Amino acid sequence: MKPSIRPITITAPRGLLPFLKNELTELGFPIVWAGETALGTRGVFTDTMRMNMWLRTAHHVLYQLKEFACRDLETLYRAVVVMPWESLIPLNGFFSVVSSVDHPSIRDHRIVNLKCKDAIADRIAARKGRRPDSGSDRRGAVVTVFWNRDRCSVSIDTSGEPLSKRGYRKIPLRAPMQETLASAVVRATNFSGNEHFVNPMCGSGTLAIEAALSATGRASGLTRDNFGFMHTLLFDETAWGEICRDARSKVHTPGADCRIIATDNDEKVVDAACSNAAAAGVQSVIEFSVADFMETSVPAANGVIIFNPEYGIRLGNERELVKTYRSIGKFMKQRCQGYRGYIFTGNATCAGNIGLRSGRKLKFQSGKIDCRLYEYDLYHGKGRC
Repeated sequence: MKPSIRPITITAPRGLLPFLKNELTELGFPIVWAGETALGTRGVFTDTMRMNMWLRTAHHVLYQLKEFACRDLETLYRAVVVMPWESLIPLNGFFSVVSSVDHPSIRDHRIVNLKCKDAIADRIAARKGRRPDSGSDRRGAVVTVFWNRDRCSVSIDTSGEPLSKRGYRKIPLRAPMQETLASAVVRATNFSGNEHFVNPMCGSGTLAIEAALSATGRASGLTRDNFGFMHTLLFDETAWGEICRDARSKVHTPGADCRIIATDNDEKVVDAACSNAAAAGVQSVIEFSVADFMETSVPAANGVIIFNPEYGIRLGNERELVKTYRSIGKFMKQRCQGYRGYIFTGNATCAGNIGLRSGRKLKFQSGKIDCRLYEYDLYHGKGRC
């Protein structure tokens, strides 16, 4: 199959689509349609490689191969078995099939995966003499099936594993924020990379690391060594090499007006965050230290200060946390004048105890928890230490 301009679907977690739209526009791709958790554009296969390198808030980049009317499993098999899989999936490679199905005849999507997998393997066996290896994990080529009522589409998932799996979080610790969500939260603060970024209670360091990736112009794809597109016969290794060289050429050191500071009161947590930052290639631009949040150094001038405290849902007790939230509000009021303050939390009751009037309240979702990013303008005034 020759590479050609085809529909490309990009998926994202709920609440992240506005940020993904901006990213895609910045890369120069048109937005053809948008839903709640996905948007569409068009491009050639090498375009998907560039998207995988640069998109920070996306989960999967799907290169559509075929769309067709589909009424039952046999229709699906017949439509898939005639596709030129022998020119898409290497005979000595590995492939998997994943699906999203909304059809009255299907109660278990795994039967769709199996039917499609059989069609692909039968086609390759008929042309090449044997079937390639297949399974359920995403370590090789990944085929995605979307079947909604009477319409079905088949795509190559060029990402393979979700793009949230950057590859740098070697020590995740408890309940870490997903990388794509952290990137969206950083973008929501309008962090420019020319101002300070302070993250007390840093945990595994994800917010600080994503801020550092942005401030240094380091593409998120540089931390990964495996993508789904690499396991297809459409993979252009020369083009990928050029994309990687271009990405590396854009990495730079932030100026003196941009200090990224991350603290936590647990030494083991800070050590883990340092290891994660080293794996991401940004340890040198993040100032990690062991400190209670009340003792965090906040440089004079302006910038972003952001907290992601416990919610009292999975990790803490709500009553115990109310005092902590009040102390966070006091700290921001007294120590952070001139900054834009942010609290990311899934506990509206605790957020109500910050003691500051919030401006924007942006909706996000962390796993199954509805969360908000609360913004506070911390005006200059008396009381700064």
